[in-house]
Amino acid sequence: MRAIDASMLKKCFLSGAAALEARKEYINELNVFPVPDGDTGTNMTMTILSAVREVNKLEAPTIEQITRAMASGSLRGARGNSGVILSQIFRGFAKEMKGLDRIEITDLGNAVQYAAATAYKAVMKPKEGTILTVAKAGGERAVELLMADSEEDILEFARDIASYMEETLEKTPDMLPVLKQAGVVDSGGEGLMTFVRGCIDALSGKEIEYRLEPAASASPSAGIMGGAEESDIRFGYCTEFIIMLDRSNGQAEQELKKYLQSLGDCVVVVADDGIVKVHVHTNDPGLAIQKALKYGALTSIKIDNMREEHNEKVIRDAQRLSQEQQSDQEKGQEEQGEEAPRKDTGFVAVSSGDGLREIFRDLGADFVIEGGQTMNPSTEDLLEAIDAVNANVVYVLPNNGNIILAAQQAARMAKGKQVVVIPSGNIPQGIVAMISYMPGRSAEENLEQITGELERLKTGEVTYAVRDTVMDGREIHQGDYMGLTDKTILSVGSGLQETTLELLQGLIDEESELVSLYYGDNVTEEEAEELAGRIMEQYPDLEAEIQYGGQPIYSYFLSVE
Repeated sequence: MRAIDASMLKKCFLSGAAALEARKEYINELNVFPVPDGDTGTNMTMTILSAVREVNKLEAPTIEQITRAMASGSLRGARGNSGVILSQIFRGFAKEMKGLDRIEITDLGNAVQYAAATAYKAVMKPKEGTILTVAKAGGERAVELLMADSEEDILEFARDIASYMEETLEKTPDMLPVLKQAGVVDSGGEGLMTFVRGCIDALSGKEIEYRLEPAASASPSAGIMGGAEESDIRFGYCTEFIIMLDRSNGQAEQELKKYLQSLGDCVVVVADDGIVKVHVHTNDPGLAIQKALKYGALTSIKIDNMREEHNEKVIRDAQRLSQEQQSDQEKGQEEQGEEAPRKDTGFVAVSSGDGLREIFRDLGADFVIEGGQTMNPSTEDLLEAIDAVNANVVYVLPNNGNIILAAQQAARMAKGKQVVVIPSGNIPQGIVAMISYMPGRSAEENLEQITGELERLKTGEVTYAVRDTVMDGREIHQGDYMGLTDKTILSVGSGLQETTLELLQGLIDEESELVSLYYGDNVTEEEAEELAGRIMEQYPDLEAEIQYGGQPIYSYFLSVE
């Protein structure tokens, strides 16, 4: 085979996307830390499925049209850092496809090089041992092969590049100590290679069926494999998780089953030796998760959007709720067809939990997007929120390190206003950022001031382990509580309060004055108050305050000032 035509290019792309969807859970499990937020596979899959929708809209497309749809669809649908980088790879690839009727070896080699270069430019501080390294390896090998002029078959050319990328992926643990410690390759790199393998399969003429579990038959992959239309789907989200019961509760199975039947259909609730396996099709996964958390900690959470044409309903509902919480004056103006006067400054924040949403709104956030751990909003979600804020300058608070790149991408796409992305990597940083904002200062001055405050702030979070492992010299068992700071595990234990106190010991110093605790939906107010009392008893010069966050998965977010 000497060249690739438009028909074969489309087959390659859809095959790669299907391969990624089929393997997303494995990619999720490559998360180096045993925390319940390993979502690289999900983010990359949802990113590429957004591109699939755009490609499938085209009739008899050209090569340029296909690659442009790949780039634009993934750009808007990008979720998480891995999804943003994947979208930039497609963007770079598409730029080399302009005006081509067929892709020859030189065209493919140049496109692979430019794809990697474009992805690198999109990341301010590229880190080796990641998806970027794997992409760069493809570009480097393409250059070697083109200079040697040794390949005449484009399939063999592609296989050679893919083989070198595979070798590089296997070396990622030697580039990042944290990967070596966990005994895994980079999850983003594995996601990219999964896509590439699917493309090579199609180019090789293989007919492969990617079988989906029956419960997920109408999942996002339906756009690739064929499936139910949106109009046929009454409940849009296939929601699955496992509850690790806090205590023996013979009523949990029946109570939960009855509740879930009121939320949707295809309900399966099975109790077995201290755990409950749950499956439901619903239009509000958040309600199912909230209810389940009353019985114990959750693990193996998986939410698939079964309607390809829409964003996740969790995010959409949160946006609707945010709009409903506008002031009476704003509502009155909208009802009368009046537009609220344009403000100088507005804020968009990302958070998960009804308490945190209210905190951000009380601090002045105009729009709160529901999202965070395990639920990263897409570039388009962020862009829509930015567009909804009627202000000259809009500050965006991602409040999660895995959302910052998507926010920056949305900022570049926004029109008619200045968008400033505050690099808030967690919820406490986002709250301090809003408190630190000074009216009357320029956007640049505020960004510098706020960034300085974030660098001085000490933050931590407490969650639970989803698997047994050994990290940082600590033996961790599934279900243990873990105290984390900047993805470093500072404390591990079976008791929530003791683990949190041990985490604080690593954050508090002689200059510390205030500890702020934001407790999640699995912690009672009484428990949070008891912990604050123990902190002030142990550190008499410190003040400890509690606020209800209502966030799932993370028992406490905390900051030390």
